[in-house]
Amino acid sequence: MTLPRLKRRRFLTLAAAFACAPRHAFASSWQGRALGAEVSVTLTGPRSETEPALADLPAQLDAIEDLFSLYRPNSTLSRLNDTGFLAPDARFDALIDACTKAHSVTGGLFDPTVQPLWRALAEARDPAPARALIGWQRIRRTTRGMYLDRDQKLTLNGIAQGFATDLIRASLTARGFTRALVDIGEQAAIGGPFRLALEDPGHGSLGHLTLENAARATSSPGALHLGTQAHILGPAGERPLWSTVSIEARDATTADALSTAAVFMDTARLERLKTDADLHRITLVDHDGNLRTL
Repeated sequence: MTLPRLKRRRFLTLAAAFACAPRHAFASSWQGRALGAEVSVTLTGPRSETEPALADLPAQLDAIEDLFSLYRPNSTLSRLNDTGFLAPDARFDALIDACTKAHSVTGGLFDPTVQPLWRALAEARDPAPARALIGWQRIRRTTRGMYLDRDQKLTLNGIAQGFATDLIRASLTARGFTRALVDIGEQAAIGGPFRLALEDPGHGSLGHLTLENAARATSSPGALHLGTQAHILGPAGERPLWSTVSIEARDATTADALSTAAVFMDTARLERLKTDADLHRITLVDHDGNLRTL
C-alpha cells in the first residue's frame, strides 16, 4: 500500500531512471493514474519499441481497474462485494491466491475482509458490527467460484497496486525490454539499478534505495487517518508499530501485501517474515523517524 504523497518521490524516481540510462539508449516515459495512484512507466530502448509499448498502457490499466477497483460499480471486485459470489476468473483468482498466501505467512495480519470496518470508520459509525465480519478464513472457494460469508466485503487496496505493477512488468518483459521501471504506487524494475527515494509522511525524505530486477512496496499508516485511526487496519484491532515499512521482494504483489501487514509486526516477527517469505530487504522507519534495515 503506497503513500499518497507522490509528487516529489515521482520526480526523484523519474530523474534517477533517466540519469541511469545506458549511453546511446533513449529513455521514454508515460504518466497517468490507476487504482488510486499516480502511475509512471519508464522504458529504455529504441523509440520504435518504446512508443507502442507506452501507448498500450492506458488500455492495460483500464482492464486492470475493471477487475480490482472499489470505485467502479461494474468492476469484478464490486460485483463480488454486491452479490457475495464470483464465478472463476483467471486473473482475479490469481490475486485471491496471493491474498491467501499473504494471510497465511503473516498469521492473519493481512486480511482483505476489513473493508466493512474501513467504511464504518470512514463514516463515523459504530465499528463493532463490521469487526464481527472480519475473517479471510470464512471465504469459501469451490470449482463453481468464490463465496463471501454473509455481509462480508473485500478491499484489495493492500495488494492490487502491486499485482497491477507485476502485470505491467510481465507484459514489458514479454516485449523484450531489458531496462524499465514500473511504478503503480509500488515499483518493479527490469534491469537497473534504479535509485528510488524513501520518504515518510511525518519525517520527510530519509534517503534513497536502489532497485534492480526486483520490486518494492511501501506502507505508511499515518499517511491517511480514519477519524483517530490510521488507514491501515489490523484485523483484530492491532495498532501500527512503525511509521513506514518498505519491503523489497522478487515481485510487487508480495511486497505490497506484506508491507501492509508488516506495520503491525515487531522486529523479531519481521525477521521471521523476511525468512519465511524470502524477502530481499525490509526498511523500517519508527515513530521517531529512526531508520533500520533488516
